[in-house]
Amino acid sequence: MLHPSYTDLMKVVNSEVEPGEQPVVNSRYSIVIATARRARQLINGATPLVDVTYPKPLSIAVEELNQSRVKIVGDDEMSEDDKYNV
Repeated sequence: MLHPSYTDLMKVVNSEVEPGEQPVVNSRYSIVIATARRARQLINGATPLVDVTYPKPLSIAVEELNQSRVKIVGDDEMSEDDKYNV
């Protein structure tokens, strides 16, 4: 089993949502896409936002998400430049 699990990550990401608002993440797919995009940024030279104890960029991206160091935003909240600079 993965640690943290998809369910755990979804809880972390949605923890800042006010009652009555739409959750940021509704599916595992959103978690996968977000971590893959962040891993790509790390591969391209972005600085990790957590202490690097993992050798793989995807593991670092998952840990950053788990520690709330990165924020998932919807496509409607991204600028056109951000969409292509992943």
